[in-house]
Amino acid sequence: MKTQLVIMAAGIGSRFGEGIKQLTPLGPNGEIIMDYSISSAIKAGFDEVVIIIRKEIEKDFIDIIGSRLEKKVKCRYAYQELDMLPGNFKAPADRKKPYGTAHAIYCAKDVIDSPFVVINADDYYGDEGFKKIHEHLINHAGACTGQCPACDHRLRMSMAGYKIGNTLSENGTVTRGICKADENGFLTDVVETYEISKKSDGRITGEDDNKNEVVISEDSLVSMNMFGLPYEFVLCLEKKLVEFLEKNNSNIKSEFLLPTVVNEIIKEGNGTVHVLPVSDRWYGVTYASDKEYVRNALKDIKL
Repeated sequence: MKTQLVIMAAGIGSRFGEGIKQLTPLGPNGEIIMDYSISSAIKAGFDEVVIIIRKEIEKDFIDIIGSRLEKKVKCRYAYQELDMLPGNFKAPADRKKPYGTAHAIYCAKDVIDSPFVVINADDYYGDEGFKKIHEHLINHAGACTGQCPACDHRLRMSMAGYKIGNTLSENGTVTRGICKADENGFLTDVVETYEISKKSDGRITGEDDNKNEVVISEDSLVSMNMFGLPYEFVLCLEKKLVEFLEKNNSNIKSEFLLPTVVNEIIKEGNGTVHVLPVSDRWYGVTYASDKEYVRNALKDIKL
């Protein structure tokens, strides 16, 4: 069975302060974080890479990674733009940024044609998450065509769950979605928690929606936007996007987010998400000062 790695690379980080952080060299030979993610995905068995970018960064992207990447794996591109909306919907004139991560997947609907794992371009997830999600995609290929009476026809999705202690920055607070799962490991809820950091006494604390302090167990699993999704997920996105736009398009800061769509599918009873615990450390450049830490970590990883 063919499987795809989908990389969301259309966003340009506002806090990084040095241009396009997805293309910042961090490896010992000038590698960017995507080089490491793609290497891990190939090792896990993924056959093809789909990279979602914006037209304005296309030349820089292809110059820095495209030609190198195409020597290793088949690569396809999709473009996330403000005007890529269903029906007669149009973005408000004063909206500047794309609509978010689920919109990115919608924009790639013509090049996603098989079960896939989706990741952020500026995050490195380690090998284990790719291996576990690839196995889940192969063994649970998603919703069926409606011809097998023994199947419940729900979307069978998966998510890499990282220990929160392995996802923190030493240079500032982070926001994480803390996962709640049932006794069988299926996701029941994701609780967004803000201003998370590790205190001098070793405690990990954050804030809830009401800005109340919460203490978080170091073993709590969090979502880092690494989902394993069946092809059929793409087919349901247009309906979801229409519903979103009908309610939110006048709000220029509203976002059509992948975790929100996944959560809606669960709540509607139309899908399940198997949380796959991962022991690897997550690496990302949330703040510019994270670069040296990530560089030191990547120098010992073989591509």
